[in-house]
Amino acid sequence: MTQRTAIITGGSSGIGLAIAQQLAQQDYRIAIVARDPQRLQQAARQIGPGTRHYAANLSRRGAVEEVAARLAEDLGTVDVVVNNAGFTRVIAADTPLAQAEREWDAVIEGNLKSTFLFTLAMLPHLRKPGGRIINLSSIAAQCGSGSPGALGYSAAKAGVQGFTLNLARELGPQGITVNAIAPGFIADTRFFGAGLPQDRIDAIAAETPLARTGRVEDVAAAALWLASEQASFITGTITSINGGARVG
Repeated sequence: MTQRTAIITGGSSGIGLAIAQQLAQQDYRIAIVARDPQRLQQAARQIGPGTRHYAANLSRRGAVEEVAARLAEDLGTVDVVVNNAGFTRVIAADTPLAQAEREWDAVIEGNLKSTFLFTLAMLPHLRKPGGRIINLSSIAAQCGSGSPGALGYSAAKAGVQGFTLNLARELGPQGITVNAIAPGFIADTRFFGAGLPQDRIDAIAAETPLARTGRVEDVAAAALWLASEQASFITGTITSINGGARVG
């Protein structure tokens, strides 16, 4: 069989890197896209020989068009697109309006607009039928954040979920599946910079029915399944990877 190809945005660290590694272990050709060239090079070495890496700001249409053209030229038809790129900024109800607007625009562009632009740019190169689009949402889109400051992030990830559901309807007749993964708290990432204090991590674990925090491998396993042939009749879903946190 022809070797399958996967592109992972935000693939230089955390969840994106874990997804790329698991797909590579299943003999996918891997390309990762992110902003930092140095971290991309380091990640490509971790993923394995033959991993391609591309630096681009995916919230800018020109940059997206350029990297999509390079990907198409280098890889040809693509089987799986994983939209994982994103970040958060602190926007709370009491954030001064000018600052809140500035941070809001950055978060919406970095999480929602980037997913929208990159997906549409890669659609002409996605396998039909059989293509897979996997978007990364968040538990914050479903029930908000446990602490103030995630107004923009929650809204952006809720937008990702709406985009996923609508795109699944549009692309279903072409045999392309579109799904999202909504992780809960994943401890082993750089999402919170230096990380949360241990007492806060312990509190999150205590509030979770499975009594632990998530790991990047938990999310990567879900992405691996959604990318597989076994998930060919799964589309328009939001898969929650949170240890039952919304139940607890």
